[in-house]
Amino acid sequence: MKTNVSLMLLSALLLAACGNPEGHRNSSNSANQLPPPAPSTTVEELTANKMASPETPPPPPPPPAYDAVVEEMEIANSEEPSQQQLRSNETYKEISENPFVAVAQQPVTTFSADVDRASYANLRRMLGYGQLPPKDAIRIEEMINYFDYDYPAPTKEATSPLRVTPELAPTPWNPKHLLLRIGLQAKKLDLAQAPPSNIVFLIDVSGSMDEPNKLPLLKSSFKLLLTQLKPTDRVAIVTYASGTKVALSSTPVKERQKIEKVLDNLYASGSTSGSSGIQLAYKEAQKNFIKNGNNRIILATDGDFNVGISNPRELEKFIEKQRESGIYMSVLGFGMGNYRDDMAETIADKGNGNYAYIDDLTEAKKVLVNEFSGTLFAVAKDVKLQIEFNPKYVKEYKLIGYENRMLANEDFTDDKKDAGEIGAGHTVTALYELIPSEGKVAQNLRYQTKELNEKGKGNELGFLKIRYKDPKVKDAKSVEVTEPLLFAKKSLNETSVDFRFAASVAEFGILLRGNSNKAQATYDQVVELANGAIGKDEEGYRKEFVRLVKSAKLLAK
Repeated sequence: MKTNVSLMLLSALLLAACGNPEGHRNSSNSANQLPPPAPSTTVEELTANKMASPETPPPPPPPPAYDAVVEEMEIANSEEPSQQQLRSNETYKEISENPFVAVAQQPVTTFSADVDRASYANLRRMLGYGQLPPKDAIRIEEMINYFDYDYPAPTKEATSPLRVTPELAPTPWNPKHLLLRIGLQAKKLDLAQAPPSNIVFLIDVSGSMDEPNKLPLLKSSFKLLLTQLKPTDRVAIVTYASGTKVALSSTPVKERQKIEKVLDNLYASGSTSGSSGIQLAYKEAQKNFIKNGNNRIILATDGDFNVGISNPRELEKFIEKQRESGIYMSVLGFGMGNYRDDMAETIADKGNGNYAYIDDLTEAKKVLVNEFSGTLFAVAKDVKLQIEFNPKYVKEYKLIGYENRMLANEDFTDDKKDAGEIGAGHTVTALYELIPSEGKVAQNLRYQTKELNEKGKGNELGFLKIRYKDPKVKDAKSVEVTEPLLFAKKSLNETSVDFRFAASVAEFGILLRGNSNKAQATYDQVVELANGAIGKDEEGYRKEFVRLVKSAKLLAK
């Protein structure tokens, strides 16, 4: 009798465990959409005038509106996540700081261009929560390139879409050294003449996206992007969680309400089948491929792939095979706590796209509205830079940042070697810290002479070469442009505001990372340098930078 009672109790417990508790979604609904559809919410409703909703039966309670969530986060400090929650499972690629290199041993340095900006927005999020970012979350080149610089644009007659502007002055944090700034300005695009777009929104709707700063913010961000696309551009939506589905087949943007309705009805649940989602997105983009158009997948995720491909190297190999089709993949990162920065960066780099981290709706506006043409339309791909330094002027050099973008010198002329893309109107900035040789050529090699040739005896600090491909041409051959870098040293006060501001951002990154070349760097010096180089700053990003530096100084004590 006791045995029978025990069996009955065990059966009851098993039945209860198999039940579907309230609030748990059925993950077999791979589109992760709420029935019935909720009324569409436009960006105008989110940011300006509130429009009356059509009279429809009330849907299930939606996630909190993003702006309401922001207000709650600002008011209720007690509800802010702990520092452990902020980055308990976040992952970043290890960065090994670039060393100083002796020109006598290796005068040539080669790297890939980078216009990603994710690192700066991510560290801003951490500082905003009163936390210094981990060392490997700091990519100094992305911090520098987050900001716009007023470099001269290519002329209408120029054959190259890129124009170089160098500048040289003493290094602020080590006046015995020199700081060389290489500025690139990409040609701007008349959006009226922009090619048609075939866009696939690839949206992570797994359970890990069920946070206010993830899926709700993602929806609002994509609605902002819709306002910038032309009515004839096309958008498809692919979702992935435990399964994958084409939530919306390719639809013209003139049917914006239809697209927004699908976005509104997405919810988060289930595991993360990112591999299958990427495959389906490429398939959908290929199905609607526009010849000579802008074909792009925009992946929105926290990067937490826990089903299928999860090893970054495996993912690299898959995406490398797909990018040859002419379909680019960009990544928008969201969230915190389990954020996979390493995965998001890998996907964008190998997908011939760009990578941004969206920490709030203002950042979404910056990336998807203010920088719309640069985010979506590439003017040069596989962009590589190579500099040969003149030992007459340079004893040693150090590239600040770009550790994940370094190339072997022989890769410069290898058209099979992938490199970075530059979008319309984008600027790219690279800084080299130089130890001057003061005319003393130190070289004691058995098979090489230490004598300078006639060019070496001249006034060239170095010689810059840039190689790039036309993104519209399949199997395009690289085009090479060259630029002598003259030794035209200025005092720091004589330099442009852009030079001084970029230097202040680099110094901030050096302090956050604790780099070996920090010398006399201080937070106070960063603030002073940046304050004197605010310039136009129409959107207030440079002033915000100064506030972040002051916050970091307090946290570093």
